[in-house]
Amino acid sequence: MDRYNPFELRKFVAPEFLFGSGAIEVVDRYIKNLGVKKVMVVTDPGVISAGWAEVVERFIKGTDIPFVVFNSVTPNPKDKEVMAGAELYRREGCDMIVAVGGGSPMDCAKGIGIVSTNNKNILEFEGVDLVPLPGPPLICIPTTAGSSADVSQFAIIDDTSRSVKIAIISKTLVPDVALIDPITTTTMSPELTAATGLDALTHAFEAYVSNASSPVTDVNALKAVRLIAHNLVPACEHHYDLRYRDRMMLASLLAGLAFSNASLGLVHAMAHALGGLLDLPHGECNALLLDHVVRYNFYSAAEKYCDLAAAMGIDIEGMGHDRVKEALSNEIGSLRERAGLNSTLRTLGVTEEVIPDLARYAIADPCAVTNPRDPGIKDIEGIYAKAL
Repeated sequence: MDRYNPFELRKFVAPEFLFGSGAIEVVDRYIKNLGVKKVMVVTDPGVISAGWAEVVERFIKGTDIPFVVFNSVTPNPKDKEVMAGAELYRREGCDMIVAVGGGSPMDCAKGIGIVSTNNKNILEFEGVDLVPLPGPPLICIPTTAGSSADVSQFAIIDDTSRSVKIAIISKTLVPDVALIDPITTTTMSPELTAATGLDALTHAFEAYVSNASSPVTDVNALKAVRLIAHNLVPACEHHYDLRYRDRMMLASLLAGLAFSNASLGLVHAMAHALGGLLDLPHGECNALLLDHVVRYNFYSAAEKYCDLAAAMGIDIEGMGHDRVKEALSNEIGSLRERAGLNSTLRTLGVTEEVIPDLARYAIADPCAVTNPRDPGIKDIEGIYAKAL
């Protein structure tokens, strides 16, 4: 059943973005156009090793605008890292930020920006629309095809005192500009390609079945699913082939535009709990949970899951809902395995003993609010147990 109400108002926010090979090479023009005095580059050691931070720095040097680099960002960005970055930003007299990397540097950069303009601790912004003042100008240059932080109004930060990932959701977090260059993803390993690609698939799935979805988000989500279903495995196998890199980067962009405006669901709520409590990799957690959550949610959004099955390439003609549920769940698992992700939550170190704590954190996550089925603690515990 189509749940769209034509009389319901919907808001859609997105940054200005430039997509395509060579997008990274115009960062200097955008910086000069903003008329800033000093730039902070936020990145991480992996991006530095891959060479992309150096590329951006070279273009910034051509503007004669001074800059400082903050690279103390870990894979799950932490509150202390954000606050350290904000202190450096203020001390150096910066007035704009360029984030280079995957979701971690971009989320950290968003946090640094709003801390700097609001003079508050990053943890005070947890929740929806709780950022009074926007951050300084922010340019995001993604080097992975998955997080979509370059176009989203989300930032996910670890609260280290509680071992919980907090979600900050605000249109003030939407970057001013995203320079989306598929060439930057050629340095990703097959493992990272798989994990980030399945993260993007989860974004698209959860946005499509979200109770805050709309026709605008739906069209982006379905196209992202089709692109990922056909291009993820080739991108893992031929990681210098720009045909597949371009399509995966486009899929990440479309999925990001969808979830930023429709929000997410139980997969992300549960993955955030795993990342906060156990510091596990976000994309891989989503990949390991998605098929289990699809089984749990299916009958609360059956027609939409049928659409997703068709987008995945499954011939659903003549299938009843029971068969579609099984076929879709199996296809997600098959795609994950073909992409080379053969782990389980147990192999990542999750045990039965921590499941009650994980479930308690997951049910309180804002992403659970837009899940198509309202979960209980025991439901979430059961999903974690099946994913072990």
